[in-house]
Amino acid sequence: MAFDGLTIGAGQLTASPTQSATGANYLDFNSAAGANWAQQYVPDLMEKEIERYGNRTLSGFLKMVGAEESMSSDQVIWSEQNRLHLSFSDTAGAWGTGGNLINVYTFDNGVVHNLRKNQTVVLKGANGNVTKAIVTDAVGQVVTFAGYTSDDLKNTLGDDINGFVYGSEFKKGTSGAEGSITPGFTTYANSPIIIKDRFAVDGSDASQLGWVEVADESGTSGYLWYLKAEGETRLRFEDYLEMSVVEAQKASAAAAGDPINAADAGFKGTEGLFAAVKDRGNVTNANFGGTLGEFDILLKALDKEGAIEENMLFLNRGTALEFDDMLAKINGGNTGAGSAFGVFNNSEEMALNLGFSGFRRGSYDFYKTDWKYLNDASTRGAINDIDGILIPAGTSTVYDQSLGSNIRRPFLHTRYRSSQADDRRMKSWVTGSVGAATSSLDAMEVHFLSERCLCVQAANNFVLFEA
Repeated sequence: MAFDGLTIGAGQLTASPTQSATGANYLDFNSAAGANWAQQYVPDLMEKEIERYGNRTLSGFLKMVGAEESMSSDQVIWSEQNRLHLSFSDTAGAWGTGGNLINVYTFDNGVVHNLRKNQTVVLKGANGNVTKAIVTDAVGQVVTFAGYTSDDLKNTLGDDINGFVYGSEFKKGTSGAEGSITPGFTTYANSPIIIKDRFAVDGSDASQLGWVEVADESGTSGYLWYLKAEGETRLRFEDYLEMSVVEAQKASAAAAGDPINAADAGFKGTEGLFAAVKDRGNVTNANFGGTLGEFDILLKALDKEGAIEENMLFLNRGTALEFDDMLAKINGGNTGAGSAFGVFNNSEEMALNLGFSGFRRGSYDFYKTDWKYLNDASTRGAINDIDGILIPAGTSTVYDQSLGSNIRRPFLHTRYRSSQADDRRMKSWVTGSVGAATSSLDAMEVHFLSERCLCVQAANNFVLFEA
C-alpha cells in the first residue's frame, strides 16, 4: 500500500506494511522527539513540604501582654500622673558669694523646683555630702536656705545640688504656708499608621493543580499552589501587624539642606514599643550571667519608678540563659525554687504552658520566657542588638502611695481605627474574576489592610535590654 503525497511530521507515527515495533512507529518518551522524560520509571514522590523552619510565625507577643481597643480619630491622647512628692536637681545653678548671700542659690532657668518658704529639704552636693536645710525665702529661681548643721552650704555642697522636700517648720504665731502647688500631668499622643499587603494570581494559574501538597501554619491544604502563596501572605501580614507597632518610629522633619527624610516625603510614622521605652523608659546593657549585683541594680531602678510587683521578661536565647545561670547559682541548680505565678492565678501549669518560668527577688515577681522575634534569623535575630524587654504584667499601672496598691490600667494598648461604617482592625477582601467575580480582570487579588498604633503607658516602668 503506497502513501504517495502523505507527509508525516516529526514525532508522528510512520506507517508500516507489517505489524512490527520499530523506532519509527511508536512513541519514545526517552527521545528528544518524544516527551523528553529522563526515564520511564515513576519516582517515589513525597508530596508534602518539609517544615525545616518549624513554626515560622512570630505574632502573639502583644496578645499576651496587651489589649486592643477601637478608636475613631487620627490621634489618641492620654495623660499620666506626675510624682506626688517634690524633688529637684540642678547642674547649672550657683550659690551666691559673701555674707548673707552665701546660702542663696539661683536655680538654672530650665529647672522647676517648686520650693516654698518654710519647707524643709534634704540636699546633696556633687561632692557626695548630704545635709538638711530650711527654705527661708523663695522668689522665682532664687531660693535662700538656712542649714540645720551647716553655716556655709556653698562650701559644704558645691554648686551642683539635688534634693527633695520632706516637710516644713513654722515659728509660733506665724501665718500659714505661702502659695500652693497645683498638680500637673504629662500628656502623650500617638497616631495610627495604615498597613497594607496584597496577593495576586491570574485565573489560569488559579485552576492549575500542582504535585506538591500545600500546608502551612494557618491550616491551608490542597494541591493548588496559589493557596500556599495566599496563606503565607496572610500569615506574613498578621506578623507585620505586631512587628509594625513594636518597631515603629515617628518621623522627624529634616533640617534645611539635608536629604529628604520620611516626614518630608509625607510619612508621619508612629511611636512603637522600642522607641517609647528608649525615649521614656529605662535602658540597660547589663550582663545577668554573673552574680545578683547587676540584677539588684535593676531592682533599685524599679524602686525609683512605679514599683510594679509583677513583671514579664521577654528575652532572646543568650539573655534567657544568663538568667538561668544566675538563678542556678543562688538556688543550688534548682531554678524553680521560690517560683510564684500570681499573674497566672498562681497556677504553675498555666504559666508553663505559655512558656513562662517564675522567680521572686525582693518584693518583685518575674515571669521569664523566650521571645521568638528576638531569635529568628529573618527578624531581630539577624541584627542582634536587643537582648530583651521587661514589661509590667497584666493591667497594673503606677503604684498609688495613698491607696498602697497598684491601680489597674493597661500598660500596652493596641488602638485600631473603627466606626459603625468601617472596622479597620484587620480587613481582607477579594477582587477579580476568580471566586469573587467583581471585575473583568482575569485574576484573583486578595487585599489586606489595617490601621493601628500602640500606646505605651507608664513607660518609666519598662526596661529595654540592649546588647
